[in-house]
Amino acid sequence: MKLMFILAFVPLVSSGMDRLTALSMLETGNDDRMVGKAGEISRYQVRKSEWSSVTTSRAYRDPNVAKQVTLKLLDQRVEKFVGLYKRNPTDFEVYALWNAPTQALTGRISRTVAERSRRFANLCSQPADSFAATPRMTPTVGVIF
Repeated sequence: MKLMFILAFVPLVSSGMDRLTALSMLETGNDDRMVGKAGEISRYQVRKSEWSSVTTSRAYRDPNVAKQVTLKLLDQRVEKFVGLYKRNPTDFEVYALWNAPTQALTGRISRTVAERSRRFANLCSQPADSFAATPRMTPTVGVIF
C-alpha cells in the first residue's frame, strides 16, 4: 500500500505546489510553533493523541519529525480511502482525509470542510513560485468537529 500513498502525494502538475507544502501553508502558514484551538500541534496541526499513535517523539516543532508523522497518518487514511473507493484521492479528498477523515471516508463532507478542501485543492493547482510575491495571510486554524 505504500505505493498508493506515494502516488497520492505526487503533485498533479509538475509546476504545482506539493500537497504537504499546501497542507502546512493552509493549516499554519508554515508556523512550527502554532497550537490550534483543540491543542493541535506542529505546522500540520496534528492532534496529540494521533501524533503519539505513530511516534514517541515529542519534537512537535521539528519540521522533519512533523512531516514524518503527517506522512504516516495520511498513509493510513489514504490506504482506507483506496480500500473503499479503489482509487487514489483527489487533492480535495486528501485535505478532507486530513481534516475530517470520517467525513471523507463516508463521502458526507460538511460545508466548512468542503470550503477548506477547495482552498487546499486550489493551492495544489497553483505554481509554487506564484506565492513568492503574495502577502502572507493569516491561516484559519483549529476547526473543531
